[in-house]
Amino acid sequence: EGAPMAGLEELKKKLQPLLFDDSDKGGVSTRVPFPEDTCDSYVVSDGGTINLLSRSFGEYNINEHGFHKRSTGPEEPDTGEKAYRCASEDMHIFGPIGSGASSVVQRAIFIPVHRILALKKINIFEKEKRQQILNEMRTLCEASCYPGLVEFQGAFYMPDSGQISIALEYMDGGSLADVIRVKKSISEPVLAHMLLKVLLGLKYLHEVRHLVHRDLKPANILVNLKGEAKITDFGVSAGLDNTMAMCATFVGTVTYMSPERIRNENYSYAADIWSLGLTILECATGKFPYNVNEGPANLMLQILDDPSPAPPEDAYTPEFCSFIKDCLWKDADARPTCEQLLSHPFIKRYEQTGVDLAAYVRGVVNPTERLKQIAEMLAVHYYLLFNGSEGPWNHMKTFYREESSFSFSGNVYVGQSAIFDTLSNIRKKLKGDRPREKIVHVVEKLHCRANGETEIAIRVSGSFITGNQFLIFGEGLQAEGMPSLDEINIDIPSKRVGQFREQFTVLPGTSMGCYYIAKQDLYIVQS
Repeated sequence: EGAPMAGLEELKKKLQPLLFDDSDKGGVSTRVPFPEDTCDSYVVSDGGTINLLSRSFGEYNINEHGFHKRSTGPEEPDTGEKAYRCASEDMHIFGPIGSGASSVVQRAIFIPVHRILALKKINIFEKEKRQQILNEMRTLCEASCYPGLVEFQGAFYMPDSGQISIALEYMDGGSLADVIRVKKSISEPVLAHMLLKVLLGLKYLHEVRHLVHRDLKPANILVNLKGEAKITDFGVSAGLDNTMAMCATFVGTVTYMSPERIRNENYSYAADIWSLGLTILECATGKFPYNVNEGPANLMLQILDDPSPAPPEDAYTPEFCSFIKDCLWKDADARPTCEQLLSHPFIKRYEQTGVDLAAYVRGVVNPTERLKQIAEMLAVHYYLLFNGSEGPWNHMKTFYREESSFSFSGNVYVGQSAIFDTLSNIRKKLKGDRPREKIVHVVEKLHCRANGETEIAIRVSGSFITGNQFLIFGEGLQAEGMPSLDEINIDIPSKRVGQFREQFTVLPGTSMGCYYIAKQDLYIVQS
């Protein structure tokens, strides 16, 4: 126990003149970081709308129905509102993908367009998170659709849980941290090709958005099965950044912080270049380049005192070694910009090397497994809509296309309208005239398999029972708000009024993360 504390004392001694002694500013870098936009005030109205006011960027309103931005800033010509229709009632929410230090990420389906998303939930009642949310929102809604950055879909606030949910593009390949876990390390050509995208995204954050990311690390660079690499989690607030506090309540064992940040000096975009260098070095070698066994204070001293880490020269190309060396200069002013790194010999060396990033990611993540997870979600989504209320039901129409076909009791219906009308009729019959008579699906077996790289085949069988809520049996995936069978304890055979078998062929749509039903067969057997 004694060692880390001693390290902390030593660190305090080192930092003493920098932190508390203003008389001698001789050795301190005074590069001015970009001024932070601060969150001046924050109000939750009775109606459950959160109002975040920021000095220069206008007003943000977030409630259960979505996210509005009113801009007031002089540098924003398009005054008026940016609204993202992304309401809580438009979501079917499923289990968590993972959780970060301050948030939980879940998979969800955005009902109106049948899009699979990642939902990041952040609790608003912790003061320091508000600024983070504001930064993140601002960056996201103004940088959406930029290559190398994870795309923003909107946000909403749930008053009862005090959480803001941010809807993001679902990156189905996981993070570079996941890739290293599976592959042990990532080869140079793959890294060079991934870096092209990542550097473009980072350059945009720096040059256009004037934002320092502040938290670049393997877990914040995500990949998808198309082989694209994108940065996520931009917007960790300056308020979270007091180094002594970081030291005392250090989370996690590793830090990607640059020397100037550890010294609590002014820092700027070069701090991200340092973090990127450490991240890429860790990806290439498969291990974090400092010794983390002695505790956080010791790690910080290593970053300040030891020579910068370098890859073993016998195992890596000179271009790679030079790339890492350039990113990891102790002197921030010596580090290159994103623009300069994009034309670095390391990137150039592999430009002509054919690298199939999609195939690479498919070698890390089992695409069949991922497609099966997606298929399960889409199946539950379908039955939730079928057995749900009228409002969401109207979105079922867009789950089909003009070339879709639906066969039922000897007839084949083709096209969006014909299928939707037929389904609406079946649904009306099942609903009956009185609430007591409503008949709902109970899914007893659900089989999903992938056909090729994108097509999904789903086979479902189950019962129709009188009841008011769709149920799913067994180990099936539950959506949030669905009752689990243990809670209900229904004797299915006694309530059964019929049985059904259904098959679907599902394909990815044209826009990101959306799916549609290409072919469907339904068989109903009366009890």
